[in-house]
Amino acid sequence: MKNHKDNKGRPVRSYVIRSGRITNSQRQAIGRLWDDHVIPFSGDLLDLGEIFQNSLPITVEIGFGMGSSLIDMACERSDANFLGIEVHKPGIGKVLKGIEKLGIKNLKLICHDAAEVFNHAFEDETLDRVLVFFPDPWPKKKHAKRRIIQPEFVSKVSEKLKNNGCLHLATDWSPYAEHMIEVIDKIPSLSNAIAPKVFWENPERPETKFEKRGKKLGNRIWDLLYQKE
Repeated sequence: MKNHKDNKGRPVRSYVIRSGRITNSQRQAIGRLWDDHVIPFSGDLLDLGEIFQNSLPITVEIGFGMGSSLIDMACERSDANFLGIEVHKPGIGKVLKGIEKLGIKNLKLICHDAAEVFNHAFEDETLDRVLVFFPDPWPKKKHAKRRIIQPEFVSKVSEKLKNNGCLHLATDWSPYAEHMIEVIDKIPSLSNAIAPKVFWENPERPETKFEKRGKKLGNRIWDLLYQKE
């Protein structure tokens, strides 16, 4: 997958590492639990069967934030494995705390750029679902190239999905929802699982903390479900 570069030759990232406050308990969880639950990124292919010690279906969530919905899904679906990708340490720490408190066995994390993870770490046709919930919309026109939903990235995601695997997206910003449709409809291997250019009205997923806050502000939520053919 080709990485976009800025005018100084640096890769264009879909995120900015913010100096958000990490709590003492999150920091302690990282120190205590990191080695057991966070998969190191080396640029080599991962053996997901060995990592999870089973052959259950695998769901990957990109940019899980503080991870409440990821924890909920892992708890609700003991018949599946979950892998969360996030670059922000407070969210990693929060999910590690949840894994320990709830005794979750089917959830692993990667703290690295999702584009690089998909480019290097997953074998083709190994993932059952990929989730992208409320990614940064980068609303300014000059920043639109930073959006994670771009043709190159979605094509790479499709390569990693098994046949009949799903890509589920959600956003609370209408222009980004339309951007998602415009981009993904051009990927030949993916088709809208609901109907062409139709949003998923009753999505099967937990409500995120971000989503609850947005709804209180009157924001509408747009979900999209695509399936690999």
